[in-house]
Order: sequence, then structure tokens, then C-alpha cells
Amino acid sequence: MTEIATSSPQPRRVAESQSEMTELVLPNDTNPLGHLLGGRLMLFIDLVAAMAAYRHARAHVVTASMEHIDFIAPVHVGDLVILKASVNRAFKTSMEVGVKAWVENAIAGSRHHIASAYLTFVAIDANGRRVPVPPLTLEGPEEARRFEDAGRRRERREQEKERKRQNRVALEATV
Repeated sequence: MTEIATSSPQPRRVAESQSEMTELVLPNDTNPLGHLLGGRLMLFIDLVAAMAAYRHARAHVVTASMEHIDFIAPVHVGDLVILKASVNRAFKTSMEVGVKAWVENAIAGSRHHIASAYLTFVAIDANGRRVPVPPLTLEGPEEARRFEDAGRRRERREQEKERKRQNRVALEATV
């Protein structure tokens, strides 16, 4: 993808793009034990994260990566899955979105954390070219912490990308 030059978008607050969704776990979403399939939960996470990225960028977005996901507890048929997404940091044409998921047993009245993930999205125009995303206006220490953490995760991703590139070059030199 190539980038196009446009004027810088106006900064946006994290709260302006936060997204939330709730899904009822049905038998078609589960394995033979009646537990929610991990891939189905990943779909829910990708959808709610994409909504937050879309709202923030006010442009089409594509998922570039799902960096990390922890499956903490099983989810059963009949449970409600509640997912919340926030843009943690906006870069030039990409943004990191954090998602946290909970399971709620509406009958028992219980709710607990079941998964967290970080995803990277790239904003694009109708022709698939990257477009700038608005910077974040941070409000409070929690948003500032998530912003800094996202920067560290990006640095690690870049280091890993460079390590893989060097390994590929070294491997090609031996062939």
C-alpha cells in the first residue's frame, strides 16, 4: 500500500471512539463440550476493535495484526459475552486498539473477565491507500499509561520484524 498526502486530521478523545458489543453464545458458536470456540471469540474481538478504529479514523480500516490474546476462562452456551474496545494509540496511518472481554451469566448474575487482546488497524481510502489517522487527546493517567504501553509494544513489533528480516537475509545468503 502506498501513502497519500492529506491534511492532518483533528485530534480525537479516546471516549469518542470507544465501542462495546454484546453477543449471546449459541450452540452453533461452541465446541462439543458447549464452550465458545476460540476463533469465534477472536471474531467478536476483531469486530468490536474494528468499530473503535473505524470511529477514530473516520475512514475504512483493515486489521493488520492481532498481537496478543489471552483466553482466561471458558464461555458456555447461554452466556453473554461483553466486549469493550478503545484506541490506545494512534500513529501516522495505524492505530492500536485494546479489547477486553467479559462473560456474564445473566441467570446467576455473575460477570468475570475472560480475554484481552491488542490489535493494529490501518486506515485506508476507497482505493486501498493508507490515510492519516487523528492523534489521540489523552484524558487521565489510565489513557496515558495505555498510550505509553502501546508505544512499547510497537517498538517490540518493529524489533521482531527486523530480526525476522535479518534471519531471512542470512538464510538466503546460505542458499
